[in-house]
Amino acid sequence: MPTGTYNLIDQPCVPVRWKPDSTASGTGTFPDLVGLRELLLRSHEIESLAVADAPAHAALLRVLYALTARVANLTEQGPEVDWDERRLEVLDVGRLPPGEIEAYFEEFKSRFFLFAPGGRPWMQDPRLAQQCDATNTAGVNKLIVTRPSGNNHSWFRHDTDNAPVLPTAPEAFLSLLVWNYYGPSGRCSSREVNGVKSASATAGPLRTALSYHPEGDSLFETLLAGLVPPDESVNGQEDLCPWEQDDLPDPDRPQRESRGPRSRHTGRSQHALLLLPDEDSTYVRDAFITWAYRERMPREDDYLIWQTSQQGNRYPRPADSGRALWRDLDALLLHHPPAGSAHPQQPRVFRTAVEVCEGRVRALGFDQEGQAKDTQFVDASTPLVLGYAEDNDSRTVPAVGRLRQFGEMYGRRLDRAVKRAWAAYVRDAKADGAAWGAEAAARYWPRAETEFWARFRLLDRTGDMADGGFDPAATRRAFLRLAQEAYDAVTEPVTRTVRGAKAVSQARLDLYGGTPKNRASVPAPSAKKNKEPTA
Repeated sequence: MPTGTYNLIDQPCVPVRWKPDSTASGTGTFPDLVGLRELLLRSHEIESLAVADAPAHAALLRVLYALTARVANLTEQGPEVDWDERRLEVLDVGRLPPGEIEAYFEEFKSRFFLFAPGGRPWMQDPRLAQQCDATNTAGVNKLIVTRPSGNNHSWFRHDTDNAPVLPTAPEAFLSLLVWNYYGPSGRCSSREVNGVKSASATAGPLRTALSYHPEGDSLFETLLAGLVPPDESVNGQEDLCPWEQDDLPDPDRPQRESRGPRSRHTGRSQHALLLLPDEDSTYVRDAFITWAYRERMPREDDYLIWQTSQQGNRYPRPADSGRALWRDLDALLLHHPPAGSAHPQQPRVFRTAVEVCEGRVRALGFDQEGQAKDTQFVDASTPLVLGYAEDNDSRTVPAVGRLRQFGEMYGRRLDRAVKRAWAAYVRDAKADGAAWGAEAAARYWPRAETEFWARFRLLDRTGDMADGGFDPAATRRAFLRLAQEAYDAVTEPVTRTVRGAKAVSQARLDLYGGTPKNRASVPAPSAKKNKEPTA
């Protein structure tokens, strides 16, 4: 089979950060980029991935989870296969099995070429060269999501379609992942299949979503902790990744049904791509980007917090660049978080992650709309929290939820209070006070996060103290003080007038819950709440 020269197995394509006590390779240096073979073979020496773009990081993790499950023989469980015990055995060895890694990449070597003229490139569809218009390609600026393309505004850098800077193969590899997982819905390049042309794509499986991943002390621990146990009905020989399938998918038929975690997390793309390399296969000179299926399958993913909209539809918690990770913590640690209008469900991965490590949680996502608008990457991590998971510490975790609720409550009250004060000051009941609300949020939430983690670290994990030693009265006073200070700072400029002082004084009651009459008449905060994102 004709192949290219750039194979992801051995060509450097994944940025990594090495552990301080790692042993250097034969060259005496630690490479910044490694191929997939070296990454798995030395995952116990690698501290973490060093992918700068959060959506690429989240997408790459899902691919690596699938590879790890296969080489570690963690693709099935049942009466004769104890999946949890097998994972602990791999953990005790301290590294992924080298023999299985070598055997796997030998079997699928031809499927990992990033460029494969006349062949089958990794996570791409070679049929696009005939099914799409060769004179109307996407261009490399469209491929790299951080670049402006067409008439879009510049984001990180200035680029023009007339003289684009060609991306390197490693850059294109990560961008390929982003498109497969986060590609937008709407119009795309036209693709003709079986005599019918179409130019409309649906959103990628992680579009708008925020995913959560357990992190250990090494990439080896991170990958093992991130594995999701397959159901007993899963057949490992059928739960295949796209590059392991014998045939390319039929765009006219419904998307292949997932047969387990590996296919569920790697085979849900709604976009089809084909990278076009330069003569040396060093850079990408162009790309086809179009739809993959005419119909969309329901989204499934084990690394998302799933919520329920007011219409009863299930959707993942969206990425919000203005929302700190601690506000999601009880939804990550509790099997059944405190009931609310959204009825959040814990990501499935956290039901078993604590069996491998008691480390951090990494949140990765893309604050964006269902179609073209992209706002900001979201990349955040917690301190060591997995040890507080409900299975480990059933007495302390509810206290985490109450601690979070106090912080949220006074944040909402502050927003309501400053907006009421503004409306009273300008004597316009319809004034939304968005400027004051934004300033108050900027003052309150960073300090509330610091307060949350300080009190979180004081919680008792011995099980000797009821509610982990949580002190509701002191916590209430602490968050109230932060809200009061933010309120005073925002409203102070208008208190020099009688009208302003009166408006500020009356609205201050909302920090304490307000009077029953006030609470009934308070307008809802302007922030979108429990609204299902557009796909």
